[in-house]
Amino acid sequence: MNLYIHVLACAFGVGSWISINGLWVELPLIVNILPERWDLPSYLTVIIQLANLSPLLVTLAHQFCPGRLRENLVIYSVLSIGIAACILLALFWKKTTVILGQPHSTAFFILTFFLALVDCTSSVTFLPFMMQLPAKYITTYFIGEGLSGLVPGLVALAQGVGMSECVNVSYVPNNLTEPGQPTFVVETRYLPPNFSPEVFFSFLAVMTAISLGAFFMLNRVPRTFELSSENLVPDDVATVSKGLESPVELTACTNSEEKFEKKTRLLLPVTLDSSYRLAFMYLLVVWVNGVTNGLLPSVQTFSCMPYGNMAYHLSAALSSVANPMACIIAMFFPKRSLVLLGFLCLLGSVFGGYNMAMAAMSPCPLLQDTALGSALIVLSWVFFTGLMSYVKVMVGVILRDRSHSALVWCGAAAQAGSLLGSVVMFPLVNIFHFFQSGDICNNECSL
Repeated sequence: MNLYIHVLACAFGVGSWISINGLWVELPLIVNILPERWDLPSYLTVIIQLANLSPLLVTLAHQFCPGRLRENLVIYSVLSIGIAACILLALFWKKTTVILGQPHSTAFFILTFFLALVDCTSSVTFLPFMMQLPAKYITTYFIGEGLSGLVPGLVALAQGVGMSECVNVSYVPNNLTEPGQPTFVVETRYLPPNFSPEVFFSFLAVMTAISLGAFFMLNRVPRTFELSSENLVPDDVATVSKGLESPVELTACTNSEEKFEKKTRLLLPVTLDSSYRLAFMYLLVVWVNGVTNGLLPSVQTFSCMPYGNMAYHLSAALSSVANPMACIIAMFFPKRSLVLLGFLCLLGSVFGGYNMAMAAMSPCPLLQDTALGSALIVLSWVFFTGLMSYVKVMVGVILRDRSHSALVWCGAAAQAGSLLGSVVMFPLVNIFHFFQSGDICNNECSL
């Protein structure tokens, strides 16, 4: 029975963010087909932030109508919407409409919004449902949530997205009276992947359906669990309780005034130190989420595509794998030192700065036509994602142990950072065109 519930909890967790993670790893193929091309990721970051309206409404419902919102029905609804959106995405993802004289991927954007709606809502509904089960199954749920990034990344690696080659093509002028000399042009031709995006989106629909089935079965599991044998009373509290039944009580009462005076003297500096630490952790949350969910994803195409589709493909897929791997490392090697977390955040920011610099130099970044340049940009994205993910998890763990209110403000800071990063980058990419796209086969870069 325990193994059965563990499997269901893991499968249920996979459905939390698999749709959006799947879209990100599929971008190396999609950007070459849809009309937005290299600007596509900046649109996605804004759409995903808009989808945070759903968890906001759920939170407000809990606040103003406590006990009236049935989370089971919400989860059934969002997972069903996710399945339908994935199926429709497989059918209509290439459909475009003309807006203000320019073709746009309207169907893709609308369906992406609904997928983001599903995944964002899972953050405020899936975990509260899992709280109804014993604590040991919550860890399994988080493993499934990590697999929601790992599984699409591995499937994308097997798919071989966006491989390309440069082909020398000849054109003969269509003039029968004065035939001219043929002209030769180098064109980029994209090789077909091992399976199409339609198959990949169908795979996402199947995985979401498995998550829905797991949730259905978890709902049918009887709640008659054995009581936990875990010691829920801290040792110091237990000691005091035992002391009240013995003569030690007199000694404790005798020293109470002295202890109170010592605590009073230490209260002010401890409070100030705690406030500074708390402010530092919130700044870390805002910065880490701003760069990982807004600033850098918007320009990943510009930093990677000049090195070729293989570099972009590997950076997207391996970064998706690095995120859950960092969470697993944080589970087995937790480090709560704020000095260490600050250093890791700084180191991750250095890798992020390299990625941003290469994007700003697009379409002619450093070491463009070398294997070293491609390896550096891929490794930079992997280390950037892994380090920032580790910092994000550990700060969340520290704040969770502090208080429920601190964790709520942590979520608010994370959303604020993500929104700020997306709002800053969207005009730079799509209005001011600060980042330039190019053709890997026809870039004219001076040596």
